[in-house]
Amino acid sequence: MKRILVTGGAGFIGSNFVHYALAETDAHITVIDKLTYAGNLDSLAGLPSDRFEFVHGDITDEPLVEKLTEASDAVVHYAAESHNDNSLHDPRPFLDTNIIGTYTLIQAARKFNKRFHHISTDEVYGDLAIDDPARFTENTPYNPSSPYSSTKAGSDLLVRAWVRSFGLQATISNCSNNYGPYQHVEKFIPRQITNVIDGVRPKLYGAGENVRDWIHADDHSSAVLTILEHGRIGETYLIGADGEKTNKEVVELILERMGRDRDDFEHVTDRPGHDLRYAIDSTKLRTELGWKPRFSSFETGLDNTIKWYMDNESWWRPRKAETESRYLEQGQ
Repeated sequence: MKRILVTGGAGFIGSNFVHYALAETDAHITVIDKLTYAGNLDSLAGLPSDRFEFVHGDITDEPLVEKLTEASDAVVHYAAESHNDNSLHDPRPFLDTNIIGTYTLIQAARKFNKRFHHISTDEVYGDLAIDDPARFTENTPYNPSSPYSSTKAGSDLLVRAWVRSFGLQATISNCSNNYGPYQHVEKFIPRQITNVIDGVRPKLYGAGENVRDWIHADDHSSAVLTILEHGRIGETYLIGADGEKTNKEVVELILERMGRDRDDFEHVTDRPGHDLRYAIDSTKLRTELGWKPRFSSFETGLDNTIKWYMDNESWWRPRKAETESRYLEQGQ
């Protein structure tokens, strides 16, 4: 696969994949991105012009998608509306991008018989009880709880149906919560890090007992590349790094690693329908394809992330004030 089309490649996880794939392969990468508020061209700055191309466009634009797909060997589909809070406020963009956009892409991949990899989330499975020893597997029934996760579940099912009905050459991956460079400051970890940088107390939803299974974006990228190259067509692979932490533990670690007291945070109004716990069992990916994470320690990955935000204030600073203003309006 010498030419890879990456949708949503100016967003957080997509841009990390572009950097990773350019470093680890000799492929040419074309990115299509609508550049909504979550897309940032600065995340793609400095990439080699002979191996990278950016196209400003919408994945619901059928002629453009067909043109780019035909010129590629594979499509890696990251583009999504992905913030739960935003989906509760205005669900419609999530339907347009996550459902109609995915439909447009798989139709093009089907037409030109191209390899397709669909990026999804563990949130399609709903949540687990805090004290439940179980983790999500590829066989866990879908039980989404928000407009975001329900539209991602719908997009997964579209891909599966196109594999079965039309022979689409596709794989799917569902990943746990990502953290790392280039993540918008509205998200949990970068919001807390940048608050501490600004001398502001971090904000914790409710009691902070909700559990997330964290994975560094570089490890997500390496897993996706492994699946793209070696995954079995029609299969779903769960990506996780055994990084379960409560939100309170994450805030305390951020404060500790940045030289502040562990209890120097404040509680804010919890999100409606806030899922309790996510946890990924990535046994299939590890045993079948031989993948393993580089950041096996969450603390090491967190230190890497804190350093990136401290060193790259010019990247996140323009979005900080507007983001905090929006949270303030919501009492969060």
